Amino acid sequence: MNGVKQDTGKEPESRKGVGKRRRGVWGWTAISLLLAVIVVTAVVEFMLHRAEPILRGRVIETLSTRFNSRVELGGFHVSVLKGLEVSGEELRIYPTDDVLAAGAKNPLIELSHFAFHADVRGLFLKPMHVGTVHVTGMAIHIPPREVRRQVPKSNRHLGKIKIVVDEIVCDDSKLVIETAKPDKDPKEFDLEHIVMHNVGPNAPWRYDATLVNAIPRGDIHATGTFGPWVNESPGDSTVTGRYTFDHADLNTIRGIGGVLSSVGEFTGQLNRIVVDGTTDMSDFSLDTANHPMPLHTKFHAIVDGTSGDTYLQPVEATLGRSEFSGNGAIVNIKGKGHLIDLDVDVPHGRIQDFLELGVKTQPVIMTGSLNMKMKLQIQPGKERVIEKLGLTGRFTLSRIHFTNVAVQDKVDMLSLRAQGAAKQAKPGAEDVRSKMTGQFTLGRGRMDFRQLDYELPGARVRLAGVYSLDGREFDFGGIVRTDAKISQMVASTWKSLLLKPVDPFFKKNGAGAEIPVKITGTTGEPKFGLDLKHKDKYSPKGESN
Repeated sequence: MNGVKQDTGKEPESRKGVGKRRRGVWGWTAISLLLAVIVVTAVVEFMLHRAEPILRGRVIETLSTRFNSRVELGGFHVSVLKGLEVSGEELRIYPTDDVLAAGAKNPLIELSHFAFHADVRGLFLKPMHVGTVHVTGMAIHIPPREVRRQVPKSNRHLGKIKIVVDEIVCDDSKLVIETAKPDKDPKEFDLEHIVMHNVGPNAPWRYDATLVNAIPRGDIHATGTFGPWVNESPGDSTVTGRYTFDHADLNTIRGIGGVLSSVGEFTGQLNRIVVDGTTDMSDFSLDTANHPMPLHTKFHAIVDGTSGDTYLQPVEATLGRSEFSGNGAIVNIKGKGHLIDLDVDVPHGRIQDFLELGVKTQPVIMTGSLNMKMKLQIQPGKERVIEKLGLTGRFTLSRIHFTNVAVQDKVDMLSLRAQGAAKQAKPGAEDVRSKMTGQFTLGRGRMDFRQLDYELPGARVRLAGVYSLDGREFDFGGIVRTDAKISQMVASTWKSLLLKPVDPFFKKNGAGAEIPVKITGTTGEPKFGLDLKHKDKYSPKGESN
């Protein structure tokens, strides 16, 4: 057919060449990719095979050099798929050989698990840089002071720091300060969460920590610096910081109620920390009364971390509107807890504040100014605080006023009769202010008075007896010495005449009359009466009639 190109069904030669070239390019590309995968896989496998022993060696050598001691490492794992992901288990760092030889028993530091991430390039850098190490289940054991004293300074471990860490984050850890004293328990601190920054070998580490306090239950938040770490004597490592202790539940101590908050600063070494702080309790109470009272303290204390003993030098406190101070110690007793032993001074207090705290009866039996010095002890144990509490001391009460009208009326009338103004001795007479001095011992919820002297216009009363804090027991006996004679203490003229022959029998020791009395009943309803059976028991000795 003229002018028409016939289709033969065959591809032109030029197109065949282009197709062959394209297939060649894709083939070589596929082969190249395959080779690349093989090479990368081989490199990864090589790195995985070599990275684990390299990093394991670096971890051990760095820690051995840093702590100058033997290091054991259990499981160790490395992944290079997303950079270097490293984790390990059962890491133990032991004290120096000299410390072990001196008697240390436990590893210095134990880690249940640790993990960190780093750039793959870190394999080729020395020292290798790590941002954050995450640690769980860490336990730090500080050897006893007696062991550390025997250890001379040793030479540094021959090695290099091959890993530098910016930050360590620890969860569920603890610090145990051990003791060689047979009557002491190791001091253990639970570290719920702690972050340490700038973890270098020669400078202090900054930390941010949350500690769990068992009794009273609550979390303590502290920030500050720690170190440098002293290899031969870790207990001598320096620690500084500030702390807050909020919403501590005092109900975890049997017999005490309220919520405590405390803030303060501390500095020193692990085995001797100086603490200055304050505490606030708006609703402090004892279960003998269950009357909440505000209690605020300011304290200076020295904490011996090796024994758990705390020395208070001093505590300045305010209960209600009464100020007082104390010096003493809180001593760790092995297997039992802590013995609190304080010398307390109340120079200008109010008796109503202390009665409000400790005595169930309401209103309190009396008001007045209180001056007191006493020794306070709270024994260790699980009993209620009032069952463990012991007090021994002397006190002076002035300007006493009894809140019970009937009791105050009896005091007022006694004063008038004792002065010989019997006709004026009627209920509603003008209140008198009296004074009381005494020696006492408190234990097991009751107060024993070996000597109780009570003075009011016209009379002096000497008593001894017992008074229970629950208000159920009130049992005193003694004598009343009056200015007036017996016959002058009655309003009726004929009764006065009848009693005149009796005057000589009661006139003793320079007093117009010396009368044996007893006071029984309860705090709210005391009963007054004569005690003729014991009329000579409380009479002053060595005085002539």
